[in-house]
Amino acid sequence: MIKVIVPATSANIAMGYDCLGMAVNLFTAVKIDGADKFNITGCDEAFQNEDNLVYQGFIQGCKHLKREVPTISIDIQSEIPESRGLGSSSACVVAGIIGAFEYFKEEVDKDVILQIATAMEGHPDNVAPAIYGGLCMAFEDSNGHYDVIKYPVDDSYYFTAVIPDFKVSTNEARKIVPKEVKTATVAHQLSHCLAMLNALSNGDIKQLNDAIDDRLHEPYRKKLINGFDDVKEIVEANDSVVYISGSGSTLIIISNSADRRDKIIEALQKRFEKFSIKNVEIMN
Repeated sequence: MIKVIVPATSANIAMGYDCLGMAVNLFTAVKIDGADKFNITGCDEAFQNEDNLVYQGFIQGCKHLKREVPTISIDIQSEIPESRGLGSSSACVVAGIIGAFEYFKEEVDKDVILQIATAMEGHPDNVAPAIYGGLCMAFEDSNGHYDVIKYPVDDSYYFTAVIPDFKVSTNEARKIVPKEVKTATVAHQLSHCLAMLNALSNGDIKQLNDAIDDRLHEPYRKKLINGFDDVKEIVEANDSVVYISGSGSTLIIISNSADRRDKIIEALQKRFEKFSIKNVEIMN
């Protein structure tokens, strides 16, 4: 039996639409073993079939290795909430691919895993940090190969995940984002993304607040997240910043003091009794 543990991921990071993501300390643990009959346990019954993303990742791993897909049993234990913008699907895909390599005792090459996972997911912002950890950006080169750049994050920052009691469909979140934007919007996103990365690395919360001014997806996706404006008001009143994690519904708060973080959490717990609020750390 083999065991693979993959972290949750927070993608987009406000300004880094479809390219930036970071790994956080919520996990999906997958056990894979040979079996007489295919079966999946541990997850919702609706996912206990051959369409399961762990199994599909395992199949793609086998195809890359040119191995016949064996009959296996899969057990999935996950802390990552489904359809909340924390990379639950990506964690399953990555776990399945790595599981195939481990099953056949092949070297786990992160670059190869990234190429396979991105081909399955369609974009790399969730799978890259799930594989490499930390805060990273993935981009496609002229040969169709995805490369990863990792960025430092200053130790003075505190991260908090606000996880609503409702899901947001990734498909719906993608549909609501405009297919075309003005050149001025592109320039705004690029400049502010660079400033945001600088602020994340040097601990400048004021610069981070100025940089996180997303005009590409937040103005549209926030409509799918009940309470977004109230959360943002509480966060900004405590000199902190907030962004939509992935396509939502989770929001990630960044503070530069434990006192501010705790005041925000206290206010949010009073206002949103059904929301789950967790302090999270970047997993390097």
